[in-house]
Amino acid sequence: MINDSKNSSLAHLLDPSPEQIRSWANAAVELMADYLATIRNRPVYPHTSSRQIREQLDSSLPEEPITFDELLHTFRNALIELSRHNGHPRMFGYVQAPGTAIAALADLLASTLNANLTAWRSAPAAVEIERLTIDWIKQIIGFNRNAAGLFVSGGSMANMAALAAARRAKAPAKIQNKGAQSCSQTLRVYASEETHLSVAKAAALLGIGGDNVRLISVDERYKIRLSELVAAIEEDRAVGYLPICIVANAGTVATGAFDPLPQIRETARRFDLWLHVDGAYGGFAALAASARPLFASIGQADSLALDPHKWLYLPVDCGCILYRDPEIARATFAHEAEYTRVIGQEADEAFAFWDYGPELSRRFRALKVWMLLKGIGLQALSEAIEKDLACARHFERLVQTSEDFEMLAPVELSIFCFRHLPAQLKHSLTAATPSERETIEEQLDAHNERLLLALQRDGSSYLSNARLRGRFSLRGCVMNYRTTLRDMEILLDDLRRIAASLAVAA
Repeated sequence: MINDSKNSSLAHLLDPSPEQIRSWANAAVELMADYLATIRNRPVYPHTSSRQIREQLDSSLPEEPITFDELLHTFRNALIELSRHNGHPRMFGYVQAPGTAIAALADLLASTLNANLTAWRSAPAAVEIERLTIDWIKQIIGFNRNAAGLFVSGGSMANMAALAAARRAKAPAKIQNKGAQSCSQTLRVYASEETHLSVAKAAALLGIGGDNVRLISVDERYKIRLSELVAAIEEDRAVGYLPICIVANAGTVATGAFDPLPQIRETARRFDLWLHVDGAYGGFAALAASARPLFASIGQADSLALDPHKWLYLPVDCGCILYRDPEIARATFAHEAEYTRVIGQEADEAFAFWDYGPELSRRFRALKVWMLLKGIGLQALSEAIEKDLACARHFERLVQTSEDFEMLAPVELSIFCFRHLPAQLKHSLTAATPSERETIEEQLDAHNERLLLALQRDGSSYLSNARLRGRFSLRGCVMNYRTTLRDMEILLDDLRRIAASLAVAA
């Protein structure tokens, strides 16, 4: 048995007094405020190693507690100092949002409440907040007001949920219970070769098969070729495949290309296919006036993936899936068990999120969406996204007017792909014969890869990479309310400085 004194000690540790909680919170918020105030002055990426980080952490199994001050000391000296700073204004790698202070506090409050958003009865107020914020997102994007939706972990899970719904809607119904082997025809999904890897991964996990995601080539602006899409569907039908879905991109992850949604919608209608739009990166660009025309027909999609933890600047994790027809979503995900049976409640109160997605237990992701939208407002968000677009366009103009860089893809949203052209290699490329050109291109690829690694290690700016039409590309994405036009100029200055140092070292 545990004696009373032992019990009291456990209660003190697991259920601290209000005074203790205030003390911890004040210290944590002070650290948070100091960190955010200095983030611009920090190196984007630490010069460190796995071994160095492990040496900062006590690896022994913690039998006895340490103080909260000691915990914060480790957070400050190991986690802050040895992390990549995703909120830095020149963190241009990947598709990375900076997070917001109000959303960080929302996560604290959500964890305090610890609501489990399985169904209305489990978390009545929290479920209503999620239903409300999903309605707001439908209005922001211009999606069907009667659509169903919910928050998920991110775009990968949203794409998987969408393909599951597409399979339920367009494949024989018996596949739901009998499995893929019950279908006499092989299912096919169509997407451009620039589509996110999560689509093929979802197809593999759902029994459709990764190889049955047929990738269609792209045009000079990296948008799907419509004529090839139609030809592929017709060809597959002729040999006995069962086409079920087209995946269109509302901003590809490599270049930010926006597929022509009205024409793809017509193709989907012609062949009776599900249309899913992956807007995980670009979806919330709908808030920017200059990008809004791209979204004119997005409401006609059957499903839409979004990532509030990207262009709503929220911290991870918070993805979103919308289904134009709620009944198809229910037919896909609803399962019955006695322990989930809702008893004695009216229709609104009988609502269950588990009927619309793959998860049962779900954290209160919606609180940070609600607090951001209510506490910041759409006007400020719209201006911030428009500024991000302007920064990418400014960078494109800087490159186009330079002698030592060139764009490798047009800027459509806020992703920019380019490369450095050292004078000697640029001259050689201009004078090269066709047989010599490939060798010089390979030298340019190797040079830009070295430049990227050196830039990341330098710490002033951070880019990632892409491969476009076989060529290595420096790739950046502006998705940060802290980023300014001047930061785009600093990026080029950093690259020139580092390129010069590489030339000297060579």
